[in-house]
Amino acid sequence: MSKIKRQRALPVMLTALTVALAGIGSAQAKGVTDEDILKDAELTHQIVTHGLGTKGQRYSPLKQINPETVRNLVPTWAFSFGGEKQRGQQSQPLIHDGKMFVTGSYSRIYALDVKTGAKLWKYEHRLPEGIMPCCDVINRGAAIYGDLVIFGTLDAQLVALNKDTGRVVWREKIDDYKAGYSMTAAPQIVKGKLITGVSGGEFGVMGRVEARDPLTGKMIWMRPVVEGHMGYTYDKDGKAIENGVSGTVNATWPGDLWKTGGAATWQAAYYDPDVNLIFMGTGNPAPWNSWLRPGDNLYSAATVAINPDTGKIVWHYQSTPHDGWDYDGVNEFISFEYNDPKTGKLVKAGGKADRNGFFFVNDRATGKLLNAFPFVTQIDWAKGIDMETGRPIWNDEKRPGNPFLDSVKDAGKGEVVFNAPSFLGGKNQMPMAFSPDTGLFYVPSNEWGMDIWNEPVSYKRGAAYLGAGFTIKPLYEDYIGAMRAVDPVNGKIVWEVKNNAPLWGGVLTTGGNLVFYGTPEGYLKAVNAKTGEEVWQFQTGSGVIAPPVTWDDNGEQYVAVVSGWGGAVPLWGGDVAKRVNFLEQGGMVWVFKLHKN
Repeated sequence: MSKIKRQRALPVMLTALTVALAGIGSAQAKGVTDEDILKDAELTHQIVTHGLGTKGQRYSPLKQINPETVRNLVPTWAFSFGGEKQRGQQSQPLIHDGKMFVTGSYSRIYALDVKTGAKLWKYEHRLPEGIMPCCDVINRGAAIYGDLVIFGTLDAQLVALNKDTGRVVWREKIDDYKAGYSMTAAPQIVKGKLITGVSGGEFGVMGRVEARDPLTGKMIWMRPVVEGHMGYTYDKDGKAIENGVSGTVNATWPGDLWKTGGAATWQAAYYDPDVNLIFMGTGNPAPWNSWLRPGDNLYSAATVAINPDTGKIVWHYQSTPHDGWDYDGVNEFISFEYNDPKTGKLVKAGGKADRNGFFFVNDRATGKLLNAFPFVTQIDWAKGIDMETGRPIWNDEKRPGNPFLDSVKDAGKGEVVFNAPSFLGGKNQMPMAFSPDTGLFYVPSNEWGMDIWNEPVSYKRGAAYLGAGFTIKPLYEDYIGAMRAVDPVNGKIVWEVKNNAPLWGGVLTTGGNLVFYGTPEGYLKAVNAKTGEEVWQFQTGSGVIAPPVTWDDNGEQYVAVVSGWGGAVPLWGGDVAKRVNFLEQGGMVWVFKLHKN
């Protein structure tokens, strides 16, 4: 064997050895363990989940940085993603064993020295021509398990790398990017399984949740979230075994539309070990034109609760049945303990600030609706939520007009209506936070509406599948974004901090009585968690549309955030995009700690 052949053979043999060892099972996993993941909300020296814990509360008990000391918070290092590949940066960093793992736009991932910011390695995925991400070339983060760091790519692949060397250990195709599939969400590890979804609801994909062996990438189960599709489990040889249809064929979808029904699962899943359920939000049904698909169109625009052991749906709650406004239900469902005012009992519940403008509280074991109320100032597509049925009280005049009526066929589109909130939502991808100290949710909210109309459309593989047109408009002159502290029991907004541009980044809250969040104008801000008083801000140089994190190292508390303007707002924002077109792109990681006098 020649020297060249030996060099080529060695990585193959190493990969085969890695896969063989992986077959021993998760009990042999090194590095990050299942216990690390379950305790992530408590272990403040590391961050190994998207959400600072499997429940996704984005709360840290750290108190060193607080309203009295935060004035001494200063940068300790910064790292540039470099090159010309900027665009939107939405990654939540992970921290483990002296390293930070952070993804960048265009499907890149970096390992950095957590104390100095020095680059240890970089992996840049080779993207093909013709990828079709709906809402910028972003990536929201990675998962860590054993010695692997795993993330999804815009061409609908999963890539697992050795976390110490950056060497690719396995790579698996999720689906065909030419059909509109992509992946932007951070994967999650649940009970030794890698849990992922898919992006691409605007292209008529089939939304689903998948569980894989994180050490090999091989499928364990797959659960569709478009009613009518068959779910599967997979044996050791990869053979698919039928595991029951999701719902009932044609029960809530007419004809064959369920086959291209959308409902993309394009955000991260969360897991609650108390009830042993995965919670995943589902996106809009396809096409947007609701006149083509009468019925509730399950399980779109909903929260689905899935048993991680069986891959079956235990319950669902559909926040926008028969969605006609692109009110994706993908927003995070965060577990918390709810003091039910009706019974006086503490209930294991979950909270969700939906794109449709309503905040929902559900029993997280059964899905029963416990509370629902607006968290934005204007909602006109529905008059409220019926607490008996859990369904919206429709405002029929506010559904975009039917383009198939004889009276409007010549116009090529249905009647234009004005709706609030806009399809970008009262809240979108930016994850909120919950503090068990205050009992409040901290919700990055936006106040905007839209002119929207329906048009005829037919499915074409790989083409946009909307059947709608729209123009987004701000509701108020003085602000669009508002950071709001929301009481899930009485439905009141305790305080708010208004912002000129829409808020598009996530939230962190701490035991130090602080709420951290970023703005498109480039600021990372800290406000008092009880009052909303601003106590600190720092200009990062570009818009912040990512969630901050915090951890401690040898008695010092650190805060980090990724900065880089982009995402859906400048692409889809209509009149709002014009208001923020002065903002500059970027790509930086900023890390802060308290200055020592």
